[in-house]
Amino acid sequence: MILGTASPPDPDLLTAFEDDGYVVLRDAVTPQWREQAAAAATRLLASDRAIGRDRSADGKDGFRGITAMDDTFLPLVANPTVLPVVVALLSPNVYLMSSNLIHLPSIPPGAPRTIRVPERHGWHRDMGAATRDLGIGSVRRMSIKAAYFLSDLTPDAGVTMVVPGSHTDTGPVTVPAEAIDPPGAFTPDVGPYDVMLFENRLWHAGGLNTSGRPRLAVMMQYGYRWLAAIDDPAPELLQREGLSDIERQLLGQPDRHPDGSIAHEGAGAAPLRTWWEHLTSPPTRLPG
Repeated sequence: MILGTASPPDPDLLTAFEDDGYVVLRDAVTPQWREQAAAAATRLLASDRAIGRDRSADGKDGFRGITAMDDTFLPLVANPTVLPVVVALLSPNVYLMSSNLIHLPSIPPGAPRTIRVPERHGWHRDMGAATRDLGIGSVRRMSIKAAYFLSDLTPDAGVTMVVPGSHTDTGPVTVPAEAIDPPGAFTPDVGPYDVMLFENRLWHAGGLNTSGRPRLAVMMQYGYRWLAAIDDPAPELLQREGLSDIERQLLGQPDRHPDGSIAHEGAGAAPLRTWWEHLTSPPTRLPG
């Protein structure tokens, strides 16, 4: 994935995101990368690694900070299909807050459900701490997730569901009694090589996986550089050779001069800011 192939985002796509709180970008990864990423994810999940492990009582498994665990996931950091949309909707002053691998097991036929039940329907907004501290009506768009799905995307695979337009609601979604989904909820049409972008205020939930196979997903969360990271620090990534300045910014390069002294606030966003200005500037007209 070469950032030089990026193009300015389609204005209609940005309008759709503003209206719905999410969009699907087609052909964001190659079949070869997806196959390699699924294999890398399977290896990580089969390991006994505890650092960064993210398990829950409902059977989910996964890791946070996977860009530091396997180089297969590094190309997602500055995906040329995703990054222009993220910058247009937030600003160049962004970085990667989290890279999360999620393994959602399939519910066996006839087995009692412990997730997606009326008393625990699973609908939520991201960055819940911001909502608790600021109030649901005060939270603004602060982050955007890019969701990649590495397993078969059958209708019963449990792909992320959304309520379009719910990012502008000033209260929680209402799930009818004995139901698990609010009115208007649906599963977007996401293909195997696509990526779904959605913002922190959009109400969403993992679908029911009854496919007989685990659902594998990678969630890359971008946010403003003044927000705290979700993943554990991985300073060794910034010491890697071969990274571009943009990748270093997205991986958390602080506002510092080359000698380590403090630079002015926001100086660390210069790589993306320069790239964005070049990407969106009108083409130079040659004298006729």
